[in-house]
Amino acid sequence: MSALHPFVAAAWPEWPDYALVEDLLPPLRQFARAGRVVLATLVSIDGPSPRPLGSEMAIAADGRVAGYVSGGCVEAAVASEAAMVLADGHPRLLDYGVGSPVIDIQLSCGGRIGIFVRELCDPAAYVNSLALARGARRTITVLSDASDGAWRIGDGVHAGDAGTYATVHRPPLRLVAVGGDPVTLAVATLAPFVGIEVVLLRPHGPPRPPEGVTLAGYDARALPVALADLAVDDRTAIYSLSHDAEVDHAVALHALRSPAFAVGVLGSRNKIASRVQRLKDDGMGEHELRRLNLPAGLPIGAQTPHGIAFSIIAQVCQRDRARQA
Repeated sequence: MSALHPFVAAAWPEWPDYALVEDLLPPLRQFARAGRVVLATLVSIDGPSPRPLGSEMAIAADGRVAGYVSGGCVEAAVASEAAMVLADGHPRLLDYGVGSPVIDIQLSCGGRIGIFVRELCDPAAYVNSLALARGARRTITVLSDASDGAWRIGDGVHAGDAGTYATVHRPPLRLVAVGGDPVTLAVATLAPFVGIEVVLLRPHGPPRPPEGVTLAGYDARALPVALADLAVDDRTAIYSLSHDAEVDHAVALHALRSPAFAVGVLGSRNKIASRVQRLKDDGMGEHELRRLNLPAGLPIGAQTPHGIAFSIIAQVCQRDRARQA
């Protein structure tokens, strides 16, 4: 098991850039166009693990790899197993870590993990199904047969059974940023690097979005119109970065009345009490206000646009992780 498959050894990268790919949909699309694809899914964890259950790694028939299922301890071995899956057509359930029979591959975290490796049947259809669900911001579960790797998709969250592995795919986190200052631009630039989509609202702003920034949406219409048409779900955070008290209040009030899991307003700490009181006067209770971050961002002492944007993005990630605990 410690020796790499010759095909994998020839193509294995010197640096683990494959682990910087969190969103597997684009590489899966590329791999599917090129030919056969193997998908490895983390299906069991016993003890600590650097990666959450459901983490995946895609391996193309030409040896390209994207994604990761551990902290770098087993990826090369998984790729070698993937090459053998392509050769013999049989799925594999890999067992690594403490107590595993594979004694020459151990995990630095001290845990034990199970990884299901199978050739992806009809990869083009698989990619299309995931893309359609993402476009509609629907949560789906991929149910993979443990015996042959055949997959089917169910809406919502489903559990697997003795013969099926279940992998839940949720829509990406989305951050709605309202404003047009340098912090807003920095947020829009940095957030996609951690897998967060950005919708930018700039009331009465320029007709075109900023160049060189990947956005899920841009709206320059008047704020009431933009907010009324804004689609918000429980994987959406809304932050007002406008430096305008009326805009900030309108955005916070709308956001707290929505399913948004996190709401933030950029501004001075000296104005927190008055901002909160105004929201209470408009009917916001303690339950709603628990989602409010005033001022926006984690208190890391940031003073530059990128530093403040980093603190906001970190706060959004923290809020999302906290509700999963």
